[in-house]
Amino acid sequence: MSEAAKWYVIHTYSGYENKVAENIKKVVENRKLHDLINEVRVPTEVVEEITDGKSKTIERKTFPGYVLVKMIVTDDSWYVVRNTRGCTGFVGPASEPTPLSEEEVKKLFGIDVSSTIEINFKVGDRVQINGTAMDGFIGVVQNIDLEERTVDLLVSMFGRETPTTLPINQVITVED
Repeated sequence: MSEAAKWYVIHTYSGYENKVAENIKKVVENRKLHDLINEVRVPTEVVEEITDGKSKTIERKTFPGYVLVKMIVTDDSWYVVRNTRGCTGFVGPASEPTPLSEEEVKKLFGIDVSSTIEINFKVGDRVQINGTAMDGFIGVVQNIDLEERTVDLLVSMFGRETPTTLPINQVITVED
């Protein structure tokens, strides 16, 4: 039995992460187990998704099928977690839950995921310019800079290959 609360990973059925987290929180509230189970989290990240030149921000689960719980392992706390509907058990050996190391906790909670971006093209793909004076021109992706949110293209203009740099949201993929 541990004296300090540590982070543990719980495996759940896919798609049941939020339900499992809510159920654990309800049981903690009803049984007044705040001193044993301190926090329950479903790890998520905010991702900017750019499709066909349109940008939207979505929140998605970082680790589908897993829930993080900060708790002191006792018979009561272990029973609550193990008997939550949708929970298949702790990650680690079956005999006793294994806590996350300090390095793992820092990696999980110290990462800035707000700058994550997803695009639907890669280097070498043909894309169409959209929303600039060069609307409709086709270019080949040479480089993608996610930090600056720009894309370098090689555009064929008037019989010449012309390099240009544009914001990521001003290019869309071309269906071949």
